[in-house]
Amino acid sequence: MAKNDPETRLKRALSRLLPKSMRPQRVTIPVIRLHGAIMPGANQFRPTLSLATTAGVIEKAFSVKDAPAVAISINSPGGSPVQSRLIYKRIRDLAAEKEKTVLVFVEDVAASGGYLIALAGDEIIVDPSSVVGSIGVVSAGFGFQELIAKIGVERRVHTAGRNKAVLDPFQPEKKEDVERLKALQLDVHKTFIDLVRERRGARLANDEDLFTGLFWAGERGVELGLADMVGDMRSVLRDRYGDKMRMQLISQPRGLFGRLGRFSSRLTSPQSIASGFVHGLADAAEERALWARFGL
Repeated sequence: MAKNDPETRLKRALSRLLPKSMRPQRVTIPVIRLHGAIMPGANQFRPTLSLATTAGVIEKAFSVKDAPAVAISINSPGGSPVQSRLIYKRIRDLAAEKEKTVLVFVEDVAASGGYLIALAGDEIIVDPSSVVGSIGVVSAGFGFQELIAKIGVERRVHTAGRNKAVLDPFQPEKKEDVERLKALQLDVHKTFIDLVRERRGARLANDEDLFTGLFWAGERGVELGLADMVGDMRSVLRDRYGDKMRMQLISQPRGLFGRLGRFSSRLTSPQSIASGFVHGLADAAEERALWARFGL
């Protein structure tokens, strides 16, 4: 029977006249997409993830009143550990407040901060070729002291506080500065490990490489307890909630202030545009490096 033939349209019209309790049950599952590198603030040139850019869509998804669950599609190579945890916490807070199950579906990659966000799921579902893990902390930079010496540039740094110029890329690297950075990384790494153990618990395998920063394909990730099963969003949701299940993609709310922001950006000075372009290029290079680590 065609979906739009007269008989079908009549049945739909009669169904709307029935009390809600007597209508055929149809489950709606809100779906949100958290795709991109995780960076503080918002980037007008490239989509990135931060609490500022995701809070609205997360709140909107959890406000779908009768939905028993929220499905989250994640595709992120990581980035800021702070923003990752803030996004994770907002999801978990709303899941508890609204009493909804959270199902996370990994696409190409949920690594490092991307995996930290995935931990917000009550279950993590992966594709066989998804990349998961990279439970570690990395800092990277360049040293330019030889370059500026060759081109005859003198670096002048004046500080109040003897550690204000730690790891200056235009000065030789100091052993004590690297040790401070390592200590900081260990603190952040421990926070990450504790969260993985809290969320995954007994599902985790006893593997010495689990927290070394290594990453694995989806099926191996399931074996290690980093994910729960292999599957795809539509199939899993239909299996859980029936053939009448409907997925509702939740997009970022666009209010008056968002429109004004886009309008005001057109009035920005050439200097600001140029500055934004330079920062955009730097962010793009950093994001490209994050994806490249996983062959993407």
